[in-house]
Amino acid sequence: MENQKVWYITGASKGLGLALVKKLLNEGYRVAATSRNLKQLITAVDEESNNFLPLEVDLTDDESVKESFDKTWQYFKSIDVVVNNAGYGIGGSIEELEDEEVRAAFDVNVFATMNVIRQAMPYLRNRQSGHIINISSIAGFAPATGWSVYAAAKYAVIGLSEVLAEDVKAFGVKVTVVMPGAFRTSFLTEDSLVYAANPLAAYKEVAESHARYDKLNGTQIGDPEKAAQVFIDLTEMENPPVRLFIGSDAHQRALKKLDILNDEISQLAPVSISTDY
Repeated sequence: MENQKVWYITGASKGLGLALVKKLLNEGYRVAATSRNLKQLITAVDEESNNFLPLEVDLTDDESVKESFDKTWQYFKSIDVVVNNAGYGIGGSIEELEDEEVRAAFDVNVFATMNVIRQAMPYLRNRQSGHIINISSIAGFAPATGWSVYAAAKYAVIGLSEVLAEDVKAFGVKVTVVMPGAFRTSFLTEDSLVYAANPLAAYKEVAESHARYDKLNGTQIGDPEKAAQVFIDLTEMENPPVRLFIGSDAHQRALKKLDILNDEISQLAPVSISTDY
């Protein structure tokens, strides 16, 4: 089987990105995949095919990202779907996290995503088609104790995706921000998750929250293979959603957050409208 669409996927050496790359290649799609470590990416994908273009890219470097898109276009002569999957989790309260830790998290989770979009858009705009899929998290909509900076970064991805969808629709480019729950990947390992270097004993609830998440590793409810199929299905929809929660845990957390928001907005309506002239 051979599919003509060309996918560009970041953070492809592990997690949901790796599951997606493998499924796409198995189904005959053409894939440009990025990682900070080319050897690790090639080993993880374990695929020798003309349909696979592995790329070593520093996503926080705009020029490195630009070069990767140039190589993708030169190799495949097309770019159809762009998936911003690269990112990592960071735990800790604001007081516990140093400025350097916070900025590093935003560099990878937010600014790298912007770099990819910035470099992808000339290709998609010129073709008047394409689909950008940004991977956020349920933490970006319904965050939990102890994940302040991670939540802030993933909130940012949701916000930029919602506006991007409006900005680029005139060019025939579609945008979806996906907010996964817990999937059985390496996300809860030290490869993808860091904690504040200098935790404070006073934040007991934060430490307890981190301990609960650590225990989830290997038992997460989400199946990466099924998530990969959802991503493929999204690109086949005539009118794909701008927002999508995946995983029953994410679905339930989203509904609970909506109830909270609805109650607060309704109860505080007199205060909200009291400031009008």
